[in-house]
Amino acid sequence: MTSTHAFWLAGRQATGEDAFDVTSPWDGRLVGKVSVPADAQVEEAVAAAYAVRDEFAATPAHVRAAALDHVSKRLAERTEDIARLVSAENGKPLKWARGEVGRAVSVFRFAAEEARRFNGGEAQRLDTDLGGQGRLALTRRFPKGVVLGIAPFNFPLNLCAHKVAPAIAAGAPIILKPAPATPLSGLVIGELLAETELPAGSWSILPVANDRMPALVRDERLPVISFTGSEKVGYAIMDSVPRKHCTLELGGNGAAVVLADWSSDEDLDRAANRIATFSNYQGGQSCISVQRVIADASVHDRLLPRIVAAVEAQVTGDPGDDATDVGPLVSEDAARRVESWVQEAVDAGARLLTGGKRDGASYAPTVLTGVPADVTLSCEEVFGPVLTVQKADGEAEAFAAVNDSKYGLQAGVFTHDLQAAFRAHRALEVGGVVIGDVPSYRADQMAYGGVKQSGVGREGVRFAMEDYTYERVLVLTGIDL
Repeated sequence: MTSTHAFWLAGRQATGEDAFDVTSPWDGRLVGKVSVPADAQVEEAVAAAYAVRDEFAATPAHVRAAALDHVSKRLAERTEDIARLVSAENGKPLKWARGEVGRAVSVFRFAAEEARRFNGGEAQRLDTDLGGQGRLALTRRFPKGVVLGIAPFNFPLNLCAHKVAPAIAAGAPIILKPAPATPLSGLVIGELLAETELPAGSWSILPVANDRMPALVRDERLPVISFTGSEKVGYAIMDSVPRKHCTLELGGNGAAVVLADWSSDEDLDRAANRIATFSNYQGGQSCISVQRVIADASVHDRLLPRIVAAVEAQVTGDPGDDATDVGPLVSEDAARRVESWVQEAVDAGARLLTGGKRDGASYAPTVLTGVPADVTLSCEEVFGPVLTVQKADGEAEAFAAVNDSKYGLQAGVFTHDLQAAFRAHRALEVGGVVIGDVPSYRADQMAYGGVKQSGVGREGVRFAMEDYTYERVLVLTGIDL
């Protein structure tokens, strides 16, 4: 029988009166039962985090770093069983789940390193003007307060890590709300943090339902909100608490541009394979998956059949099978939504080259061309294994096509031309430009986030730590410089 998973309240294990089932989107089997914190327990967690905020901010860096190192080490030791848990609750193929655990290992390791060197202080001499003679300014960063981290379902372990690890590294208490569809991976982080010596109240992991999120968002004791999820929910959060600090990572409709110089058979094979892989990895449920391909007219006709063949070579099926590339979406409702968007595009004149079929929560890897600009598939984030391909007449038209979107998270540009790379960096209205690859590349230590409707603020361990803290200046008088 599957056991009931407790939640983590102020650093200790706790249970509530109610529980909910976590089931596999692949076959509907029960993966686990999760205990739900009652209102009084949520209040206890928030009160404890607020009460410990000054103590935690003053906790020596080596204590916080040691705790983060411990979590990193334990995740690595348990890679296989945690990967199978991620795969079971999320439906992600095991090969991608293992990669996610490996990334979470790195996130906690990076955070441990940053905890040791962050907040070291910067000295600034003030005697550059007469009035500042004998004065020295020291600037350090201090936590803004307790962080409310709200994580999504698509990377249920690593995106929880991206909320928790930077907060602990910066000395900011954190309340983590994992996604209701995939809470088990986040609760594993609590299990490992409970093995450390961090002060009680410095972290809690509360698997509450989404309808209980607004009360947490409005709580004045939680001045920092870090949210990853949909555009609609993210901006609703920001609008409801305009005086709070919000970091929002809201997704996009990632474009891969193939320029004219990327023209050899080897080049086009590589582009097609990378595009096929990263339009379908995680079932297309990644903010930076490839949704749009914009190919120069000189290479388009040679590239398109390669993309279709590479997409059709993706192995779909049981996510627990090592050979599987593409598993189900997180739910049948999600697959039905993708199905309806593709059908709308086809009805409006788009040409379906492969895929376009749904089986329960699974949706076949799909490629379309000639998609009208005003259909939903062109305007919104599909968050499914669907790819559109269009032709562009030259670099300027290709870059304009990338920018013709309300989103701006990342873009990939296949080119060997260094000058074109710098032109892309200047021209593309996105948070990150990846040269020679798809937009789906993310190193967990680098700055990550978008512009336009893709969000505000930046993740990436050090950059998140900066978001969670503020500069405080100390002026020393009577200093002989």
